[in-house]
Amino acid sequence: MTDLNKKIVNLVPYEPISGTYAVRLDANECPDNLPEDIIAEIHQEIDRLAFNRYPDPMATAVVNSFAEYYNINPMFVTAGNGSDELIFLIESAFLEKGDKMLVVSPDFSMYRFYSSICEVECDSFFKDENLDLDVDALIEKVNAEQIKLLLFSNPCNPTGRGITAVQARRLVSSVSAFVVLDEAYMDFWDQSLLAEAEQYDNLIIFRTASKAVGSAALRLGFAVANETISRAIKAVKSPYNVNSFSQAAGAVIYRHKEYLQNRQKTIVKNKETLYNSLSELSSLRSDFKVYESVANFVFIKTAAAADIFDYLKSKSIVIRLMGEYLRITAGTANEVNLVVNSIKEYFEVKA
Repeated sequence: MTDLNKKIVNLVPYEPISGTYAVRLDANECPDNLPEDIIAEIHQEIDRLAFNRYPDPMATAVVNSFAEYYNINPMFVTAGNGSDELIFLIESAFLEKGDKMLVVSPDFSMYRFYSSICEVECDSFFKDENLDLDVDALIEKVNAEQIKLLLFSNPCNPTGRGITAVQARRLVSSVSAFVVLDEAYMDFWDQSLLAEAEQYDNLIIFRTASKAVGSAALRLGFAVANETISRAIKAVKSPYNVNSFSQAAGAVIYRHKEYLQNRQKTIVKNKETLYNSLSELSSLRSDFKVYESVANFVFIKTAAAADIFDYLKSKSIVIRLMGEYLRITAGTANEVNLVVNSIKEYFEVKA
C-alpha cells in the first residue's frame, strides 16, 4: 500500500458548521439574496450557455463587468475560482524552493495552510495587543529576513482592523518582496489601493464576490496587478478555471452598481448598530472587549466565548468561535437585534 506523504497524511477536510439554523452569522456572508429582477437576468444569460463548450478561459465578460464596476482597466484583472484558488496559485507559482513568505497573525488561516501544501517556509508577524499592525516593524522584518512574498488581509479577517491606504503605499514602496493585499472586505471601507495597483511592480490585490457583492455561491475571486504580473498569473492558472455559470452570473451582478452600493451601505449601517450595541455591553463588563471594525463583522474577546457560542446555538443562532474570541457577521437589522438581545440574555441568565 502506498503511504500518503507527511504534509497531507494528517489533514482533515474543512467542515463548516452544519445543520439548519434560523440565523447564520458565522461566515461573513451577505445577509440578503439577490433580488428577483437580477436573478431573472441571470436566468436569461444561463439559457444562452453552450453546455457542451468549455468556459471562456479569460472570463472576459465578468472581468470587464468587474473592471467597470471598480473603474479600472480589465487588462490588469485575472478571474479565479474564488480567492482561495488565487491564494494557492500565487504561493505555488511565485515562490521557489528556498524562498520564504510571511503572513501576519491573527489573519486568514488559509494563507499559512496553502504554504504548507506548497512546501514553502512561512513565518508570522504578530500584531500588537490591540490587534493593530505595526507597519514600520513589518517593513523592517520583510527586508531584514529577505522575505519573497508578504500576504495578509486588509481589512483583516478575523479582527476587522485595517491599515490605511497611506500605510499600505508606504509598505509596498519600502520592500522588494511581492505584497499581496487581500481586500476581500475593502468594499466596506475606503482605503483601497485597487485603482493604483498597476503602478507597482510588486503588488497584487485580491477582491471577491462573496462578501459585499453577495455572491458567495459563485466562488468568484479576482487578482489585480500590473500588466507583467497579470500576464504571469494568467499563464499559470488553469485554462478554464472559472465555470460558465459563474462567469455569466457575475457579469450580470457587477453591472448593477447602484443596487450593490446601496446594499453595501445597509450592511455597514447594520455593522455599526451591531458594534455600538455590543460596545454598550462591553462598557458594563470588563471581560467583554469589542474591537472597532471596518469590515462587515465585529470581533470580540471574552473568557465566556465558548459559553456564548453554545447559548446562541441553542437559540438557532450561529456565529464563529475562535478560542477566546467571537466573530459575528452583521446580518439584517432584525438579525442584529436578535443576536445582541440574545447575548444580553446570556449575561442575565449567568448573573
